[in-house]
Amino acid sequence: MTALAGALVLARPRSRRLARYVGGRLVQAVVVLWLAYTLTFVAITLLPSNPIEMFATDDTGVIDERTVEQMKLYYGYDHGVAERYFIELGHLLHGSLGYSMSTGQTVGHAITNAAPSTLQLTLGAFAAAAVITAAIVVTASLGRWRWLRSFAVLLPPVFAAAPVFWVGILVLNLLSFRLGWISVFPDGSLLSIVVPSVVLGLPLSAAFSQVLLKSVGTVYDSDFVDVVRAKGAGRGWVFWRHVVRNAAGPGLTVAGNVLGTLVGGAVVTETVFARAGVGRVLQTAVSQQDVSLVQGFILIIAGVYVVVNLAIDLLYPVLDRRILLTPGAAR
Repeated sequence: MTALAGALVLARPRSRRLARYVGGRLVQAVVVLWLAYTLTFVAITLLPSNPIEMFATDDTGVIDERTVEQMKLYYGYDHGVAERYFIELGHLLHGSLGYSMSTGQTVGHAITNAAPSTLQLTLGAFAAAAVITAAIVVTASLGRWRWLRSFAVLLPPVFAAAPVFWVGILVLNLLSFRLGWISVFPDGSLLSIVVPSVVLGLPLSAAFSQVLLKSVGTVYDSDFVDVVRAKGAGRGWVFWRHVVRNAAGPGLTVAGNVLGTLVGGAVVTETVFARAGVGRVLQTAVSQQDVSLVQGFILIIAGVYVVVNLAIDLLYPVLDRRILLTPGAAR
């Protein structure tokens, strides 16, 4: 009973630290989402062009005042800037992103239609980056020959230096026009999904690999690794049982930060491989200055970014419980 009571007493501070850590991360996520909405609203409000007058102007350059008034009522531009800010914020809290000025459909509907193709591409790219990264790190750490380990270390800078659009054009020219293995336009085949995913995943694997290789090297230099080796553990045992887990933290951080790269790369990759998705719809919305659609896409992208980084932050205490003992960990 005494031992059980002592264990409960020790568990209470740990549970409080965990609750404080999780609460701090949740508050931080909410603040980031609110700032993303506020900055997007301010940036769109400061645009020199009036989106309502732009869409109400005919081919001769004449503005239809009646159409302007109707559109102002429909899109909420009949209110002042401050009032419109809180009205749109209220709509956003209820799950409404407004209406597209170019199509008239809801922004949520436009995103829902475009998201599956982009989600398929980004998940495939993330999986490809993870596989390539694992191959590079394992080869550089456990490769039998020195030249092979050195070659694996040289690959990440090469992948980082190759532009996505250039690699995509080369791959499309080789596999489609010369070898005829894939169609120029997506046909639903496995290769039409795998090839763009690998092209987009190459620069992502460069960031993962460089950070993980550095982290693995740092862990190998730790004293506890020397102790494990002194006990007779082999290279494979040390790497898989001790090094990987301790080196995974920085890799998770990079995984959250590459989401912006994924979205930016998806725009280029979807254009090169003629894929319809969020990237192409966002590109069209920007060219048409459809501010409602652009704002909706930015908020969705920011939301995904925040949620993924929140999940990664919550995984850190699982990998390393010492994080909860760090002063200011909740921040």
